[in-house]
Amino acid sequence: MPKSKKSRNSKNSKENEQLPIGAVITRPGSSVKNKTGSWKEFRPVRDEKKCIRCGFCWMFCPDNAINEKFEADLDYCKGCGICANECPVKCIAMVKEEK
Repeated sequence: MPKSKKSRNSKNSKENEQLPIGAVITRPGSSVKNKTGSWKEFRPVRDEKKCIRCGFCWMFCPDNAINEKFEADLDYCKGCGICANECPVKCIAMVKEEK
């Protein structure tokens, strides 16, 4: 088997020791320092009258950009649209960001 195809799950493999750490928050709070919302193309806009406050937007947001009032923190929102897709009453619209 070629070296690059070896299993990474082997407990005795020295290859595992050489793999770089990636996509890991190494210190608590370190993600708060990195505002990632500046490059989004779309932003979520919630219709407060239609919102039933189910929390699905908050639960499924991969960036934890939805607060306890179900408002998007645009400093961290990347505009992925998962909140709008998961909303059972479709009260979230993804609106083109104007720069």
